[in-house]
Amino acid sequence: MKRIILALLSIVMVILSVSCTEPETQKSHTDSDISLNEQTVAQLGVYEPTENIRSDEDPPLNFEKQAGMWFTYMDYLDILRGKSEKEFTESVSERFENAKEMGINTLYVHVRAFNDSYYKSGIFPKGEYYDGDYDPLEIMVNTAHGLGLSVHAWLNPLRCQTDEQLKALDDSYLIKKWYNDKEKNGTYIVKTGDYWYLNPAYSEVLSYISDGIREIAENYSVDGFHIDDYFYPTTGETFDAAAFSQSAGSDLSSWRTENISRMVKTIYDTVKAENPDMLFGISPQGNMDSNYTDQYADVKAWASQSGYCDYIVPQIYFGFENESCPFEKTADSWQSLNICEEVKLVIGICTYKIGNEDKWAGSGIDEWKEKSDIVSRQAEYCAQNGLGIAVYSYDSTFSDTIKDERTKLSETIKSNYGGEQQ
Repeated sequence: MKRIILALLSIVMVILSVSCTEPETQKSHTDSDISLNEQTVAQLGVYEPTENIRSDEDPPLNFEKQAGMWFTYMDYLDILRGKSEKEFTESVSERFENAKEMGINTLYVHVRAFNDSYYKSGIFPKGEYYDGDYDPLEIMVNTAHGLGLSVHAWLNPLRCQTDEQLKALDDSYLIKKWYNDKEKNGTYIVKTGDYWYLNPAYSEVLSYISDGIREIAENYSVDGFHIDDYFYPTTGETFDAAAFSQSAGSDLSSWRTENISRMVKTIYDTVKAENPDMLFGISPQGNMDSNYTDQYADVKAWASQSGYCDYIVPQIYFGFENESCPFEKTADSWQSLNICEEVKLVIGICTYKIGNEDKWAGSGIDEWKEKSDIVSRQAEYCAQNGLGIAVYSYDSTFSDTIKDERTKLSETIKSNYGGEQQ
C-alpha cells in the first residue's frame, strides 16, 4: 500500500513539474544541497520532517569499504521514550550527523531487541521505549538517506520478552498464542534465565522470523539487515530436548549448529527474495571457539561459503595485549576464513573499554587504561589489510570522556574509508 501511494504521488509530482516549470536537466542530490536545506530550516526555526531522497525504485545504498556503527535500543530510553516526533527527529539527526562527520557510512540501527519493534509492525508489539504514534524507523531511514548514509536494520531474531511482558501482551500476537499454548510453551519458545527465546529447531519459528524480515523490507527503504551474536542462549540440554528427541540427529551440538545455519540461511534467502541488492550481515563473537562451544554458530561456513551472508563482523573487542585473544592474532584468524569473494570481512571494534580495566584480558588487564590509541591503531590495521570496520557503539564513542581518542579514530576512518558505493 505504501509503495502504491508513493507511486501515485510521484505521478502527480511529475505532472505538476511539467505544467509549472521550464524543462531543465535533473540535478542529483549533493552534500551541498542537503546542508543548504538544513541551514535554511535552522535559520527559520521551523521543523520539517527529513525527506527520503531515495524512492522505492532506487537500489539500496551500500559502500565498497564499510565503516559501520551500532546504534543500540538502549539509546531509545533517552531519545524516544516520552519524546515528541520533533524531539526524536532532532536527536536522530544530531547522532547521524556526528557519525557521518566521523567518517561512518553505514548505520546498524536496532529495530528489534526482544521480539518487539521500533517501527510500525503488525507482527511484533512495540518496544519498551516506543510509546509514541510516529514511526521511529521511518524517521531514521529518511534522516540517514538524507545524509547519504546506509541503514541496516539490526535485530535479534531469537531473544524474546520476560514473563511479565509476555503476560501483558494482547492475545492477538503470535508469540502470545505460543506462550498460552501448552504444546508450544516450552518447545517453540523456551525460558532461559529471565527471558524467553525462540527455538530455531521448528520450521514455524523460522517462518515467524522470516515474516518479520519481509515486513520491514516491504515497508521501509532499508539497505540491509544485520544480526549479532544472540544465537542459542544456553548449552543446557533441556532447552530443546523435545525437538531433539523427535529429530533424526544423534549429536546435540551438530544438530544445534545445523539449526542455526538453517535460520541464518532463511534470513539471507528472505532478504534476497525481497531485493537481491540488499545486504545481510552477521556479527558473531570475536573469539572463534566460543561461537562453536557456546552458541553453535558455524562462522567458518558462513564466512567461506556463499548463501549465508554478504558480510561478517566478528566482535574483536580485545586489546593488542589481551592474553587469550590479542587483537592482531584474532583478526588474522578471521582473515584466514574469509576465502569467499561474496562475503566481506568487517572487523568490529569497541570504544566502551577505553579508560577502563579489561577484566578478562589476563596480563593485558590495564592496557585500555594506560594507552589511548588502541582503537585508532585497530582501525589503521583494518584499513591496511583492506578490511571494513564497525564501531560499537555510538553512545560510548561520543562520550565526553574520550574526546581525544575519538578524534584519533575519526582521522583514521576518514583517511581510509571513502564513499565509493557498491
